Amino acid sequence: MKLTKVKPYVVKTDPPNLGGFLWFFLKLETDEGIEGWGEFACLWTLYGMEEGYEKMVENIFNAYLKDQNPINRETLNHILYAGLTAQHADYIMLGLISAFDIALWDICGKYYNAPVYDLLGGKYRDKVRTYTYIFNMDDGGNLLEATADWAENPEKLAEIAAIRVEEGFTGIKLDPLHQSLPGQLPLPPWEITPAEYDHAEKAIGAIREAVGNKADICIGTHGQTTPACAIRLAKRLEQFDPLWLEEPCPPENFKEMGKIARSTSIPIATGERLATIHDFQKLFEAGACAIAQPDLGSCGGITACKKIATLAEANYVLMAPHVWGGPVITAAALQIDANIPNFLIQESIYKSRHFFDVFVKEPFEWEDGYLIPSDRPGIGIELNEEKLEEYRCTIKQLFG
Repeated sequence: MKLTKVKPYVVKTDPPNLGGFLWFFLKLETDEGIEGWGEFACLWTLYGMEEGYEKMVENIFNAYLKDQNPINRETLNHILYAGLTAQHADYIMLGLISAFDIALWDICGKYYNAPVYDLLGGKYRDKVRTYTYIFNMDDGGNLLEATADWAENPEKLAEIAAIRVEEGFTGIKLDPLHQSLPGQLPLPPWEITPAEYDHAEKAIGAIREAVGNKADICIGTHGQTTPACAIRLAKRLEQFDPLWLEEPCPPENFKEMGKIARSTSIPIATGERLATIHDFQKLFEAGACAIAQPDLGSCGGITACKKIATLAEANYVLMAPHVWGGPVITAAALQIDANIPNFLIQESIYKSRHFFDVFVKEPFEWEDGYLIPSDRPGIGIELNEEKLEEYRCTIKQLFG
């Protein structure tokens, strides 16, 4: 079997843009008619570069993958890594490698007529526990506009959190601090104001009172604060027993994150912006992480994430894969979740339905707080190419 063609897609999501404003997909084709889907977790990184995404994907395919046997997926992963990163990972290139890697695994699963988790060693669990951000699903419009009011209102946060828990979620997440967008000031890390400390404490306290012990509270701070600020904030929030404090400082400095981890009883979670086992090895060596959050769309794909999970297992670190993107990343994460022993909880874009259903031919199965891994071959989903063409977009079209 040989790889013959790649088709890249950049698509725009509908309001409220859960999972991001743009999603980046690719499809690999083979001479035997078997196709595989991949996705790059863009976060904000490719905004302003997405018009080059399709050309980068095509060039990488032609240089490294054309006419190669997709069964040799780990070899191809190493070839891409060596050729595109000079053996020093960066987020964008690892995202592109991740998209190709997921598609290669998808092809292999279809070739062997087996879910990817069977190729990884079999199924460890039949259902995958999920958490979601405390989205206000009654509020339409732009995601940033939809969250602006209630995110500053502890009572509203508590009300929405209670609704999500009633629906079945046993984990809920929020960022109780101010965020700046790319290109805006201040740039992290910064010190927050006394009012922001107070708001964070009131918000987490109101949520804990509303949900009791029915759900874990996950605090995501996106690396916004200095280590000193994070330590002060953690002391204010320990009383509410959160499941984790996520990216309490920028993820680039493992030593400082380790300092925060040793200063608080709240477990530290991080990893969505890290890539390959090398970043995670340094993270674990620094004692900076109790819960690892690699993103299947940026860490190096399924190949890398399986290795990260094994490394985490040896360090007694639990896995909670990150998702902020589309359905392919979620489907790939579910293959890892179903397989590994040290899985804790999976991030879900609400119930992994909503706008996902526009593109997937068969929807994800979410039931009572759990995603059910599909027994279909490969990563378990297929995308509707007519819909992908309908929603094709560039950032110029998105923001004018």
